[in-house]
Amino acid sequence: MKENYLEAISLIERLHRLFLEVIKCELDGLKVEDINNVQALVLYNLGGEQISIGELTTRGCYLGSNVSYNLKKMVQNGYIDQMTSKHDKRSFVIKLSAKGTALCKKIDVALDKHVSTLKSEDFDGIDELVSILRKLEIFWNKVSFQRIRFGVNTRKSR
Repeated sequence: MKENYLEAISLIERLHRLFLEVIKCELDGLKVEDINNVQALVLYNLGGEQISIGELTTRGCYLGSNVSYNLKKMVQNGYIDQMTSKHDKRSFVIKLSAKGTALCKKIDVALDKHVSTLKSEDFDGIDELVSILRKLEIFWNKVSFQRIRFGVNTRKSR
């Protein structure tokens, strides 16, 4: 079981990287050159909501990326509108601009095609896969919470 556990962890990371590559291919097909795949995923996860930058960071998995840098670039390229929060003048809220909304719609169409292709290829295990991954997420959250709660230092002193 340990081998399968470790392989699952490795597969999760590789699949995320592959998905980012798929997003890059979709952007290339759309001839979108002023945004990268990670930024497009951030946009897509933002959707139609107006949220704080901190909330956006906790929502998604942006492996190896600097969310603040990416948000700055997306604001500069007109994909995101950034405003000062009404409740706290020190923080910002963000939302999709018209350009960002248009790109999200195109990405959504591409993802719909992916889903249709999966269905046509009789890939019917996705619901079970999601269920298993959610259980793994709950397990990891529980382990992480217990370590924090009981003050267990996970890093060895040097």
